[in-house]
Amino acid sequence: MAAHVQRLWPGGNVDELLAARLQMAISLGFHIVFACIGMVMPFLMAAAHWCWLKTNDRVWLELTKAWSRGVAIFFAVGAVSGTLLSFELGLLWPKFMEHAGPIFGLPFSWEGAAFFLEAIFLGMFLYGWNQLPRWLHWTTGVLVGLSGLASGILVVAANGWMNAPSGFRYENGVFFDIDPVAAMLNDAWFTQALHMTLAAFAATGFGVAGLHAALLLRHPGHPLHQKAIRVALPFAATAALLQPLSGDLSAKDIAERQPLKLAAAEALFETTRGAPLLIGGIPDMELREVHYAIELPYLLSFLAHSSFQAEVLGLDAFPEDEWPPVPLVHYAFQVMVGIGFVLAGLGAYYWYMAVRGRPFLDRFWFLAALSASAPLGFIAVEAGWIVTEVGRQPWIIYGVMKTADSLTEMPGIQYSLAFYVFAYLLLALLVAWLMKRQIAALESQLRVYP
Repeated sequence: MAAHVQRLWPGGNVDELLAARLQMAISLGFHIVFACIGMVMPFLMAAAHWCWLKTNDRVWLELTKAWSRGVAIFFAVGAVSGTLLSFELGLLWPKFMEHAGPIFGLPFSWEGAAFFLEAIFLGMFLYGWNQLPRWLHWTTGVLVGLSGLASGILVVAANGWMNAPSGFRYENGVFFDIDPVAAMLNDAWFTQALHMTLAAFAATGFGVAGLHAALLLRHPGHPLHQKAIRVALPFAATAALLQPLSGDLSAKDIAERQPLKLAAAEALFETTRGAPLLIGGIPDMELREVHYAIELPYLLSFLAHSSFQAEVLGLDAFPEDEWPPVPLVHYAFQVMVGIGFVLAGLGAYYWYMAVRGRPFLDRFWFLAALSASAPLGFIAVEAGWIVTEVGRQPWIIYGVMKTADSLTEMPGIQYSLAFYVFAYLLLALLVAWLMKRQIAALESQLRVYP
């Protein structure tokens, strides 16, 4: 990795650039988990709340309250990690923010408004029990979810601008004729927002279903865990089945806008007509070939350009000093796609059983599979962001500004990295402790159910 950075930044301080990129990667990797949960968990909470309002079944009420406490925990930690992330943009990449801030500041400002609305509605929901009319109280929960969803989409729109810069003219290092709306509605925002939203629903849905499946295995027949799975699985399964379609749209979009990223993801070293799709494989950067991969003939050409004989640009079509770290991007892409199909398989089985009216919560293997799937969606999300962010390197603004050119001149970035790693470890331990307490409290309620 150091050799790769040295090649991209000859004469620069490799340690500082690596530290800055590592700090940003850790921050994004930590925050994105809480962003996904914040986008989706309120909708699961509102669905359980709806069931209680319709049935007056006390189990639904207990489930809603349990999930609302989880939403509050994840919201608080997500707010802290997101605030740290916003400081990092100015701390580590001041030249980037100097030019990019006025251009893509609109979605960030709207994201801030959405975040404040989310906080207000969450407060109303948490403290509105027996204070607000029942259906108005439920509405505040839905609004928490809608605000969180809007917040996530707006942030992805800003990231999409980094992949498909628009809304300005650039000459001689000067940005002018700025159009913030055109920048926000860039060519990448829709496919990225769709893919990220579906990924959030799949990851969080299977995470929740997997957690309650594990608890159901410990306490067979427990109605609260059964109801929790019945709420979470429809969201998760639907998102997982739609995700391959979203991925196809993203692949076609990247093939047109960022063909180098696609070449790195597939480790396609040579421009090829009728290119095969690789499953697995170990890229060999010296021999410029991939070992041990399964090849599906012509399929990459079809997925990228809707033609089995279409030409797909390989890494050889681009200057080597603009290549991203090919092995890392390739492995991340394989992990993302592989997990996506595993979750889609679980989703297909759920809908098959649900549509046919067959019981599935008494099948040990299915509950065990759900339990094992709990972290998979978040692993896929992390892998997908590696493809998106690392696959864009060496550009921080694709085709306009390189990452190395936007790095701060402040020495001692390694100390900043150490502080942020400590902060995120502390937050992770705090969340783990709080969630353990919540699960213990939930299990202590077993006695109130038949």
